[in-house]
Amino acid sequence: MYGFSLLPAREGIILLVAGAVMLLVFVARELRLSSPLMDIALWTKNRPFAFSNLAALINYSATFSITFFMSLYLQYVRGFDPGHAGAILVIQPVMQALLSPFAGRLSDRIPPGRIASAGMALTAAGLIALAFISDTTPVLHTMAILAVIGIGFGFFSSPNTNAVMSSVPKKSLGVASGTLGTMWLIGQMLSMGIATMIIAICIGRIEITASEHGQLLTSVMAGFGIFALLCLVGIVFSLVRCAQAPPTGASARP
Repeated sequence: MYGFSLLPAREGIILLVAGAVMLLVFVARELRLSSPLMDIALWTKNRPFAFSNLAALINYSATFSITFFMSLYLQYVRGFDPGHAGAILVIQPVMQALLSPFAGRLSDRIPPGRIASAGMALTAAGLIALAFISDTTPVLHTMAILAVIGIGFGFFSSPNTNAVMSSVPKKSLGVASGTLGTMWLIGQMLSMGIATMIIAICIGRIEITASEHGQLLTSVMAGFGIFALLCLVGIVFSLVRCAQAPPTGASARP
């Protein structure tokens, strides 16, 4: 993550490579331990578990920076005050909060991988739309896009959690929960790392003000374009795990 924050400098590239090497060393060490910190066998022998976690990683990598980018866009490109910008941004989490419980119950009757894939598809559609926003995009149009993304995330989060927890035996529920939480956190960090890297490349390491609104808009559009591509890749992973998903009703939730 520190390497991400330094890109495109040479030091950032060196740290990213070092981090990748350390990850490989970690995996190799875990494979040799009788009681590993992370059970690598769950990743290599349990396709629904592996692809559900990868889908979570990609989804959070593609969505966590939406609020960050949109807050900058609304304040420095559109000129809204923080309160007005916050009122617009709250639409996304409200839609997610309203629909997540319904999506979770629905995933007990319909294979959760299918619902999560549909949710990620909605999120990807919203990100594609955000990649084409401009300094004259109507506010209602922006609010509608954020609502679509919130709906998509609501239909992804609970069913994907259901898919992860129902893909392992009871003795591995703690490991599955911890692994999924790790994917969420890594995805959030990667999302912010990508966002800061894009801003560093497009604007530079300077204080962002309204005078840089042109470069900032370019950064926002580029960021959402990259996140949309990530989401499209995530849909593939989400659909692949459906082929070996456990039968409906195997949810580990009480």
